[in-house]
Amino acid sequence: MANYRYGEYDGGPDPLAPPYDVRGALDDMGDSILGGGTPADALRDLLRRGWQGRRGLDDLLRRVRERSRDLRGRGRLDGMLEQARALLDTAIGQERAELFPDPSDDARLREADLDALPADTAQAIRQLADYDWRSAAARETFQRLRDLLRREVLDSQFRGMKDALTSPDPAAMQRVKDMLASLRAMLDADSRGEHTQADFDQFMAEYGEMFPDNPGNLEELVDSLVRRMMAAERLLASLSDEQRQELADLMAQAMEDAGLAAEMAALADALRARRPELGRPQRGVRMSGQTPLGLGDATSAVADLADLAELENALGQDYAGASLDDVDEEAVRRAFGRQAVDDLEALRRIERELQRQGYLTNNGGSLELTPKAVRRLGDTALRRVFAGLENGRRSGDHDRHDAGQAGDITGATREWEFGDEQPIDVPGTVRNALLRSIAPGGQGGMGGRAVPPYGGSPGGRPPGASRVRLTARDFHVSETERRNSAAVCLLVDLSYSMALRGTWAAAKQTALALYALLRSKYPQDAIQVVGFSNYARELRETELAGLGWDMVQGTNLHHALMLAGRHLDRHPEHEPVVLIVTDGEPTAHLQRDGRPWFDWPPSPETVELTLAEVDKMTRRHAALNIFMLAEDDRLSAFVDNVAKRNGGRVLRAAPEHLGEYVVNDFLRTRGARRQR
Repeated sequence: MANYRYGEYDGGPDPLAPPYDVRGALDDMGDSILGGGTPADALRDLLRRGWQGRRGLDDLLRRVRERSRDLRGRGRLDGMLEQARALLDTAIGQERAELFPDPSDDARLREADLDALPADTAQAIRQLADYDWRSAAARETFQRLRDLLRREVLDSQFRGMKDALTSPDPAAMQRVKDMLASLRAMLDADSRGEHTQADFDQFMAEYGEMFPDNPGNLEELVDSLVRRMMAAERLLASLSDEQRQELADLMAQAMEDAGLAAEMAALADALRARRPELGRPQRGVRMSGQTPLGLGDATSAVADLADLAELENALGQDYAGASLDDVDEEAVRRAFGRQAVDDLEALRRIERELQRQGYLTNNGGSLELTPKAVRRLGDTALRRVFAGLENGRRSGDHDRHDAGQAGDITGATREWEFGDEQPIDVPGTVRNALLRSIAPGGQGGMGGRAVPPYGGSPGGRPPGASRVRLTARDFHVSETERRNSAAVCLLVDLSYSMALRGTWAAAKQTALALYALLRSKYPQDAIQVVGFSNYARELRETELAGLGWDMVQGTNLHHALMLAGRHLDRHPEHEPVVLIVTDGEPTAHLQRDGRPWFDWPPSPETVELTLAEVDKMTRRHAALNIFMLAEDDRLSAFVDNVAKRNGGRVLRAAPEHLGEYVVNDFLRTRGARRQR
């Protein structure tokens, strides 16, 4: 037999993992969308907050700003100048101390040379380069100054080079020269199209300790070098004119002393040829700390601040065409580590999966909800509505699994007819068979099959029990209430006051919940949602989620009732259900020429025409149930008049409970028999 070994699967994504569930993310977005926001705004809000334990963009943005404040308070960028001046003054003081006891003319001439040194630190160091120090301590201090400048300047160009040059061994400097020559050769080969990854791997094998960023290829190495050079330029731009000139001279002097001036200039030219952005003027940064920073540390701080500034802009997503793809993953890793990168990738996956699974579509750069997403929002709205109802149910909820589609059992029975779907009346059926079997000459006719009334096999019946034969004539069915189809009209106020009062999101959520209820439990019903402001118009389910309020004057209930009446007339055999959601009295009506007329207070003609449509609804036997979303005396007087003329009900609904009231009222009305 073959031997098998089992281990952790490492061939890519887990093939048995469940699909990535983003329905909860869509539900979270739904509140913002129903409140009038666009899908893009809702998605951006979700990404800002984070989801399922993952840090959002706002949290990353907060950490970026905190890190920037910490870096700015770390020290001063002119620390290199201060350190160089301090060491130079120390060396000169040590030399003067050595010369002071000597009465010779040579000592006085040396003191005169020291007195004539220029105030500029770089020029003073240049003049002292060939000075024959009398004091051994001064000579050592001056050499420390030159070594410090060499290490700091190289560290400002190559991160970590300061550590590589801690030893004054000339071989270490020669190794730097060899590295620069190899790097130049590699860049030249790449410009000719002759560079290979093997060449880069060989370069890193020889000089990799000089590049702590551990780049994986030549392009990543160039990115690191360019980032460092741009940071050095930003550092210079952050100083005063005098400081900038003095530091630039110090850096040039250090490169000349190290014999690297030509190599560094050639490398800078090669990098500028590859990255034109190196030639652009750089903006300086401000540091608020008091500790003087070395040139390498100051350059690192400036580079990190530049990264954080770009991250802050990308994470803010406040510009046209913003996308999470704009966030530099490598900058996030450098600033906050691997966990932050994982959080960012989780946010990116939400956006990708919402589109891949068919909830969002990108139409010309604009995110839009798909019909699948709208149905999901409706189902979610319905679940929230039922969660708010007492015990999850109210009167009229017909979720019965034992009654089929025929409605509630009335208690009456009748003979079974071919095609009946009503439940079988088992006791009545068996009783019919028994009565027939004891009737004179009753043998069950029509070849009925023997059926044991006690269950199990015939051999398991009680002693002395006789068989009962069932025939088609014995079967009875239970009568059920007839479940009528309904023509449902939901009239929703779209006027600007709905937005001002904060009731618009509740109205849209209610409409979506009603759509979902009819789609799932009453598919035979015909629903129409009508929105009305200065005009009225029918609203499809797919457009409800992204619908905004109308910034126009007018509450044209007259036109809305006209459209609802036409819907009821198209379904005369359906039970009429008309629900009205509004926060104001009618202030507009439709004129004969099709144009709306607005007036406030409402004109007598507006009220008269609206009540005429109410009377038509009454003649259609359609009760108007009105849900008031505002406490207003004029509105109360109007709806009370409507209730008296029509027989419908008036409900004062808090916006947060509107969905519960509407759905519960629909179920109550829908469950009742139609009375004529």
